[in-house]
Amino acid sequence: MPRCFWCTDDPLYQAYHDREWGVPLHEPRALFELLLLEGFQAGLSWITVLKKRERYRQVLFGFDPERLARMSDEEIDVRLQDPGIIRNRLKLRAARQNAQAWLRLDDPVTLLWSFVGGRPKVNHFADRTQMPAVTAEAEAMSRALKKAGFTFVGPTICYAYMQASGMVMDHTTDCDRYADLVDA
Repeated sequence: MPRCFWCTDDPLYQAYHDREWGVPLHEPRALFELLLLEGFQAGLSWITVLKKRERYRQVLFGFDPERLARMSDEEIDVRLQDPGIIRNRLKLRAARQNAQAWLRLDDPVTLLWSFVGGRPKVNHFADRTQMPAVTAEAEAMSRALKKAGFTFVGPTICYAYMQASGMVMDHTTDCDRYADLVDA
C-alpha cells in the first residue's frame, strides 16, 4: 500500500498512518489526548511518542482533563521515574497546565475546529516539498491556545496537531489514504 513519505515500515507507525492520522476527530477527550501527545513530541520523533502512548494513557489517568488538572507535584515526580514515558518535567507540568486551561474553555472542540472553519481543510500535496510546517491557521491556533493558558502549543505543534486530528488532510496525493479521505 502506498503511504505518505513520513511513514516508515514500523507496523505501529503504519497502523497509525492507515487508521488515525488525518481522520477527522471531534471527540473532546481524544482531541485533548492528541494535543498533549503533540506537546510531548516537541523535539522528538512522533514514533517515539506513539510507542509510549499506551503508557501515557495509564499514568496520565486516561487523559482525563479533570484528574490531570489536579495532578500534584508529587505525582509528577513519581511519573518522572517511569521509563515508559518521556521523562521531562516541563512537559509533565505542561500536561497539568493544559488540562487546567482545557477545563476553562467553554467548548474546546468548537474552538479548535474554528481555525479551519469547522470542517477539514483538504490539501493536495504531491510530495513533502509542498507541505508546510506552519500555516496561518496553525499560528492563529497557537496564539489563541497560549492566550487561554496552554503551553507547548507553538505553531509547528499546532500544525502537526491539525494534521493528526484531521482538521487538515495532508495525506499526499500518492498515498492510498488520500483518496479515501478526500472522497469521505
